[in-house]
Amino acid sequence: MATALALGPALAHLLELPNKIGLPKDTYFTVQQIYRGWNLLGMVLMLQLLSIVAVILMARDDRRLRILATIALLCLAGARVLFWIFTFPANTATVNWTTQPDNWETLRQHWEYSHAAGALLQLTGMVCLVLGSLGDNRPRLSQ
Repeated sequence: MATALALGPALAHLLELPNKIGLPKDTYFTVQQIYRGWNLLGMVLMLQLLSIVAVILMARDDRRLRILATIALLCLAGARVLFWIFTFPANTATVNWTTQPDNWETLRQHWEYSHAAGALLQLTGMVCLVLGSLGDNRPRLSQ
């Protein structure tokens, strides 16, 4: 459930990209203000992390689920790495998109594409968790 909650905002970033990436500077900086307060979603990401780790620990007898949950955890980690390498520095350089530095277009690309890649990682993680929750229903040979 935490991964589903985290996926919502991530997909919002991905889906808005085509409509925002070409906006003129003033318009782009205005539109970016809709994300005020989204930093509170960090709590959802922490819950997501704890939940996936719990699934991995509880799945010690289910290798398939453990592997899929580990992939989901790696996807979450990858999304966070992208955030800290590309998104956060862009937020910092623009003072959360209230200051317009000369390299704003490069920062916009870093911000938009790192969010898009993070969303794809989150989606992959969600798919892994769903597949893991479905269980392994393959027929077994009796011994």
